[in-house]
Amino acid sequence: MLRVGYPAQLSAEFLNVFPDGIELIPLADSLDHDVELDVWIPDPYQGRALRIWPRLQGIRLVLSLMAGTEWIPGTVGPHVTICSGRGAHNVSTAEWTLSAILAMQKYFPLYFGIQQSGQWKRRSEATTHYETISGDKRPLYPPVLLEELTGKTVLMVGHGAIGQEIERMLTPFNVDLLRVARSARTEPLVHSVSELDSLLPKADIVVLILPLTPESRGLIGSKQFGLMRQGTLFVNAARGPIVQTNALVEALNAGKIRAALDVTDPEPLPDGHPLWSCPNLLLTPHIAGSTPQFAPRALKTAADELRRFIAGEPLHNAVQLAV
Repeated sequence: MLRVGYPAQLSAEFLNVFPDGIELIPLADSLDHDVELDVWIPDPYQGRALRIWPRLQGIRLVLSLMAGTEWIPGTVGPHVTICSGRGAHNVSTAEWTLSAILAMQKYFPLYFGIQQSGQWKRRSEATTHYETISGDKRPLYPPVLLEELTGKTVLMVGHGAIGQEIERMLTPFNVDLLRVARSARTEPLVHSVSELDSLLPKADIVVLILPLTPESRGLIGSKQFGLMRQGTLFVNAARGPIVQTNALVEALNAGKIRAALDVTDPEPLPDGHPLWSCPNLLLTPHIAGSTPQFAPRALKTAADELRRFIAGEPLHNAVQLAV
């Protein structure tokens, strides 16, 4: 009988999706003894998972609840098969991305500050904001108080499951979509990452939704921010280290771009870090996937993968096969 360890914090009501014939072992965050397991479902919070890892013995399969698995191979080694939670976070992360884009296009952070001040007349600041960030100094009347998403050019850097869900949600806005992935393909047209620099000047909005790999680490730096149009909206729903933080801070403080971030480097972002006080920035503390649907959806993904493992069938979300 396969012994499957899972975070004890998970509600038992979500575990009925797992197949019969296995033993489910709750793993407390304060685990103080060795446990023999066949399958490990790590805590979604990396620090907690790493804390108990030395106590786990015999692991053959790791079923991550997260789409990103970058820390797991170096922890468990090459003799363990690893599956990601690919597909479990498509809706929640895509909704955050669309919400962040719309919030910045409609100047919601600015208007929230105006609401807090209780001064209606401050809405005129939106016109100055538009002129400053866009560089558009034309005498427009009525004055510009927000912008539109419809018709904008969106550059999607990464076109996996979450990227495709973002694209689906953007479709009603009739955006002009440019896609970039590790390798080029057709139907739909996806450009190679080697073409990224040539595509950046064409975009009004740049969305990062690619995995953190040795190749993607530091992909966006001073050169890339310099290639962006004045006032480009830069959205990072992927991983913080894909962006060179010092270059991001410099571009924001210079008024070159505006940004919406759910991830940062470092993370958690320390008190007093320069990013906290950058202008034209909407920042959320890595929350895009954390909805009430997260646990049931992610556990169903893990359970489906476990069934295939037991049956000896190909795994859909394997990111590492045991050697």
